[in-house]
Amino acid sequence: MPSFDVVSEVDVSELKNAVDNANRELKTRFDFRGVKASFSFDKGVAKLSAEFEPQLRQLLDILRTNVIKRSIDASSMDTETATHSGQSWSQTIKFKEGIDQPTAKKIIKLIKDKKMKVQTAIQGEELRVTAKKRDDLQAVMTLIRGAELGQPFQFNNFRD
Repeated sequence: MPSFDVVSEVDVSELKNAVDNANRELKTRFDFRGVKASFSFDKGVAKLSAEFEPQLRQLLDILRTNVIKRSIDASSMDTETATHSGQSWSQTIKFKEGIDQPTAKKIIKLIKDKKMKVQTAIQGEELRVTAKKRDDLQAVMTLIRGAELGQPFQFNNFRD
């Protein structure tokens, strides 16, 4: 029986490259000359720091642009609230990986509401979708791509 896995992954090396490119762009920007502002990346988490809150928002835009240029979906960015300590502002950005239980249940409900002839099973942080026909699986892929669930999804292990 044909099947595939629905996963949500972010390429960490591409993410690191995006942060490095954002740092390079920051050095060439005239509006950030003489300003203490930086990007850092460690263990799948990006951290932005700047002297003022408006600069922090600009840093977020720079990072988002570089992430998109690296073919990473910007909806995988989970921004936390900006914090102020001393003379600097900082913000942490986590990247969503894996499908959590509530999102997996939303996907299953979405598939069941459309009354598609497929079986879905939650397997850790991914979903396995199985059907008798390949066309049914492709319809599920189209349905998931079209749904706004707040994070990007990829389809792996398509087996016939």
